[in-house]
Amino acid sequence: MTIVSIGNDNPLLDGRQSARAMMVRRGVQILLNDMRHAIVPELTLASGRRADLISLSEKGEIWIVEIKTSVEDFRVDRKWPDYRLHCDRLFFATHKDVPLDIFPEECGLFLSDGYGSHMLREAPEHRLSPATRKSVMLNFARAAAQRLMMAEWATGKSFDEL
Repeated sequence: MTIVSIGNDNPLLDGRQSARAMMVRRGVQILLNDMRHAIVPELTLASGRRADLISLSEKGEIWIVEIKTSVEDFRVDRKWPDYRLHCDRLFFATHKDVPLDIFPEECGLFLSDGYGSHMLREAPEHRLSPATRKSVMLNFARAAAQRLMMAEWATGKSFDEL
């Protein structure tokens, strides 16, 4: 019997996110779920970039949410414009200790406290081409199905038993 595990026993967590980023993520996930979005965190895109959150609305819109937990986090990350190539709407999400005026006006904005989130600014729509939409949707579906299977295997129970 293993007493100490140096590995992560939860296949749904990769351990790269700070506690503060996870708090922001949870609040945004709660709001998006309330908005009837399907959500996949940490999805690797065709460009090789990883979206913090990607969601699919009831209307089929693809949203990407980039989480920033400090001014420095935002300033050093210059990859976020690349996410526009993979979504219909691009958002930032943060918490109360980060000044909101650092985030670009051409992106939407969420403010999260971990228990929920508020959309402070809607993101403008940049519709994906049909071929790109299909590629992102297939990637989203495959990742979601793979993670569900890994969660089932980790618990030793089938989806129906959970």
